[in-house]
Amino acid sequence: MEEPSAQARWERRTQRPLLALAVAFAVAYAVPIVDSSASRLLTVACAVTEWVVWGAFAADYLVRLAFAPSRREFVRTHWLDLCAVVLPLLQPLRLLRLMSTLLLVGRRARMASQIRLTTYVAGSVVGLLMFGSLAVLSVEREAPHGNIKTLGDAVWWSFTTMTTVGYGDHAPTTGLGRMLAVGLMLSGIALLGVVTANIAAWFIARFEKDDVEERRQTAAIEALTDEVRALRAEVAALSGVPVPHPHAPDEAGPLR
Repeated sequence: MEEPSAQARWERRTQRPLLALAVAFAVAYAVPIVDSSASRLLTVACAVTEWVVWGAFAADYLVRLAFAPSRREFVRTHWLDLCAVVLPLLQPLRLLRLMSTLLLVGRRARMASQIRLTTYVAGSVVGLLMFGSLAVLSVEREAPHGNIKTLGDAVWWSFTTMTTVGYGDHAPTTGLGRMLAVGLMLSGIALLGVVTANIAAWFIARFEKDDVEERRQTAAIEALTDEVRALRAEVAALSGVPVPHPHAPDEAGPLR
């Protein structure tokens, strides 16, 4: 049995701790938005937690880069991870930290072979709805002409946007809010395509399994028929009675 590489061992050991840090990031991101009257100390603590979590994911990327057999190949195949690490350094916005951490969590989750596609899609839907609601609320609540003022309005808007229904009763009015809307729409379409493809693949696999079983049963029946014919021929040879061909016409003709 081939021993897993150092990179694979690191990814397996850090999967759960990084997911726990992602949950901590979600709480730290949500608290100042949901509780607009939070104290300055709590707000600063949440901001520090966000940066610490992002730093943990950045350190994870650097460790995996160090363990990679070919660093150039690792950077080429994990360029999204690199963008997620670099973006918050270019512009220290909370929204960029949110986007980069979500991206890093998703990339690490896809590396885990034990996480099934359905679980990943369901987690993506919940994460996008939650963070989309919080993000649009944070940028639209103080907008002069905005109509997304409460968490309930933001969640309803996220549902209608992600499903591309778009009732129009709630809509972002700021440029950043509209950018969030575009990202949420594209994500909803992509996830719907993944779910549809997964269901179609399940049906195709089911039909192929039924076809294989039917062919197996047909082959078994044919093999059993050949064995019966061989036994009849053997019995006839021992008794001296000729065995009629299975497709030969009846020489005696129909009974009258």
